[in-house]
Amino acid sequence: MMDWTDRHCRYFHRLLSQHALLYTEMVTTGALLHGDVPRHLDYNVEEHPVALQLGGSEPADLAQAARLGERWGYDEINLNCGCPSERVQRGAFGACLMNEPHLVADGVKAMVDAVSVPVTVKHRIGIERVEDYGFVRDFVGTVADAGCRVFIAHARNAWLKGLSPKENREVPPLRYEVVHRLKQDFPHLVIAINGGFTNAAQVHDQLSLLDGVMVGREAYHNPFWLASWDHDFFGAAEGDLTREAVEARMVDYMEREAAAHATPWHSIARHMLGLYHGQPGARRWRQVWSDHRLKALPAREVMALAHQRQAHLLDA
Repeated sequence: MMDWTDRHCRYFHRLLSQHALLYTEMVTTGALLHGDVPRHLDYNVEEHPVALQLGGSEPADLAQAARLGERWGYDEINLNCGCPSERVQRGAFGACLMNEPHLVADGVKAMVDAVSVPVTVKHRIGIERVEDYGFVRDFVGTVADAGCRVFIAHARNAWLKGLSPKENREVPPLRYEVVHRLKQDFPHLVIAINGGFTNAAQVHDQLSLLDGVMVGREAYHNPFWLASWDHDFFGAAEGDLTREAVEARMVDYMEREAAAHATPWHSIARHMLGLYHGQPGARRWRQVWSDHRLKALPAREVMALAHQRQAHLLDA
């Protein structure tokens, strides 16, 4: 979710669900150790619980980055061993790390020794087109021996050559049964699953077999689904949150961000363009919020204009 789940996106998602664990976009160890730490690690206190997702392979660098994450108050440190992009591969981390389970184990041990918050791993179920259960089983077993107790498995192979990152989220076939088998073989571990979930029934099916479900693209493109999660998955009372109320609170946030950091509203609004997904007038509403010709207008005026055009379409 690089360039997607920044702190503005996470603030928006937290308005919709109070209990779901949120993850940052992947931050490389190099960016933290040699770059602008506040830019990469700053977040809104409302985001908790929130996990910092790291990309890297050198154990000493991972330990130092994990310490930074803990110092900044993150609730979990997650190592990404699932990203298949060529840019990430050139840095020798992401999904290609699954070919080096002992290196991953060394990195996990270094982080576990360095911090007191949980250290978790996100990974694929295989590399390239080889569908060998033993490969992912041995990866999980080796990394678990180093102290990792939580694994989030994207239930597709990562094809490191010939596919874009987008295609890698769609083309390799989903094989949920592989993740189910991991849970059977490692009942003492927390095993969560990721990949292709779009409704509550699918999530409930997985929760009957596994310990958790991670949702990425559907949560981003159809975010109001999150408004039912606290009731459906966490046992909270059924809420009465509306899209209009969430949008108004996001405009309040845009105004605070503009005053405090000179953040332009359109860099925040891009994350909520799916708020009216499937609703009448959604396209017209979305067009207003994504119209860069309106950049000079205050966010509150843009919201009013968006609803005027949405209502005009409904009246017509």
